[in-house]
Amino acid sequence: MHAAIDGFLRHLKIERNCSELTLKSYAEDFGSFLEYLAERVGTVNHPRELDVGALRGYVSYLHECEYAKTTIARRLACLRSFFRYAQREKLVDTNPAKALRTPRTGRRLPKFLTGEQINKLLEAPPANEPEGLRDRAILETMYSAGLRVAELVSLNVGDWDQDANIVRVFGKGRKERVAPIGRFAAIALYRWLDVRRPDPKAATSEQDALFLNRFGRRLTTRSIGRMLEKHLKETGLIRLATPHTLRHTFATHLLDGGADLRSVQELLGHKSLTTTQIYTHVSTARLRETYEKAHPHATRRRKSDQDKN
Repeated sequence: MHAAIDGFLRHLKIERNCSELTLKSYAEDFGSFLEYLAERVGTVNHPRELDVGALRGYVSYLHECEYAKTTIARRLACLRSFFRYAQREKLVDTNPAKALRTPRTGRRLPKFLTGEQINKLLEAPPANEPEGLRDRAILETMYSAGLRVAELVSLNVGDWDQDANIVRVFGKGRKERVAPIGRFAAIALYRWLDVRRPDPKAATSEQDALFLNRFGRRLTTRSIGRMLEKHLKETGLIRLATPHTLRHTFATHLLDGGADLRSVQELLGHKSLTTTQIYTHVSTARLRETYEKAHPHATRRRKSDQDKN
């Protein structure tokens, strides 16, 4: 069983070009599944020993443990992908995961910051010290280009075309796209580059990183999360944002400003337009809220409806 899983993870890395973060998530999901098998089923040496009954038992176990529906859905998607791979590789004759039903998770609207809130956050890092200049450049770049945090930390200095003010980004599946950088982000990046000091003893891949930690080496996604949490606390926005919230804010503000959906899709690097359409619901919800607050007849109608009830 372990050999089949290792082969699947190699397939994801080499043939499907999945990111390290995706591979880590798959490995964690398999860890949960193997733990369940060891405790509830017993030793399983080969995928062929598993049937739909065993997989349904695993689903029941996840519900018993009160995992979120999104977590259960992700782990089932992992198993479906694995057994499709196993069927192609002739490791199994049929795909037992095909019969599993994914729990309906609904679709939550992404959180975003208002214009006032994002400005407050962008101005939080001090502009009179290297770390503050770096943090300002990071926040401005994430908001200006709508980058995922993994995309941000993988940027090298050479990925920023300073003449055209664009950055070359490698997104999910190592898919390359070009993202424009706004004037405020460009100014912040120039100021950061003036004080940026890579560790001369570090590997070239570390020295080339656009954003460095205090030791002159490439930042990690966890470091970005800690940095953002620090500035959120300083500004009183601690419960409102994560690194991905800046990406949501980027998309929402573009649509609110009149950008078309296809353009936003390209800028975000979404494969499907359906993924991008969630932001139209955000904008529509905001418009409705504004309408309800501002239009006198909307307010009267709502009150009238309440009186009828």
